[in-house]
Amino acid sequence: MSNLVVVLGPTASGKTNLAVQIADKYNGEIISADSRQVYKNMDIGTGKDLSEYTLKNKTISYHLIDILDPINNYSVFQFKNDFFKIYNSLIANNKMPVLCGGTGLYIESILLNYQMPNVPPNNLLRKQLENKTIEHLAKQLQSMNPKLYDDNYHITKRRLIRAIEIIESKENIYDKNINCNIDRPLILGLIIERKKLLDNIQKRLEKRMKEGMIDEVQSLIDKGIDLDRLKYFGLEYKFIGKYLYNEIKYDEMVEKLNFAINKFSKRQMTFFRRMEKRGINILWISPDDFNLIDKYMEDYLNNEL
Repeated sequence: MSNLVVVLGPTASGKTNLAVQIADKYNGEIISADSRQVYKNMDIGTGKDLSEYTLKNKTISYHLIDILDPINNYSVFQFKNDFFKIYNSLIANNKMPVLCGGTGLYIESILLNYQMPNVPPNNLLRKQLENKTIEHLAKQLQSMNPKLYDDNYHITKRRLIRAIEIIESKENIYDKNINCNIDRPLILGLIIERKKLLDNIQKRLEKRMKEGMIDEVQSLIDKGIDLDRLKYFGLEYKFIGKYLYNEIKYDEMVEKLNFAINKFSKRQMTFFRRMEKRGINILWISPDDFNLIDKYMEDYLNNEL
């Protein structure tokens, strides 16, 4: 039985569709590697597309979607622990785990078996740092531990403050008890021509607007989610939140959101390329090249890849 199949790629590249087909054909279940799809009541903006998990009148089981209320935080540490609980259960039941998503850090934490610090929040330190600029925090982190600083990942105040918080902690307890037995993963990366990807992003944004994405964000606001929290979720929630709080006009919101998603897709690819430099072998494929995908899967199952 195969160890782990990973489907990764930039936003709007067709990851879920491919993962569902693989899971259907090879008796698998999907583990989501998406940092926002863990949240309930955030369906359209995070692109859960739950209807895609039904294929040929059969629903493919999925995990780590809709597990938290938006008021709660979710960390890489929690993801890694949750992943291995599900992974071990699937292996025990002779199911193929298919890890699918675009949050590179989540995927890398599994493939490189990150030793994650289980450090509780330091609210006093967070308060001291919350008004510092991103530039100031980046310099502080680099001066504390230049090896930890990653300019592709540490792009928000939240991530920078968390990294500083971990370094400052005197109780840096790692999850060394988590045993990683994933020594032979098959990693399929979806590659799509840039112009087509940008077109997919724009069409998907238009579709989501028509499906009620603004109403979804308004519903979160009605439930007590403030603008700062919406900004924390980024992209759709940040810009639609700013629109609903009358900080920007509708047309400006759509334009800035489309640009931000395009930029985000570039950052995802930069992270995936960095993963390759760290020794992770990604087989890049077109989402439409089913013959090559089937060949990779068969070779993998026959221990020929």
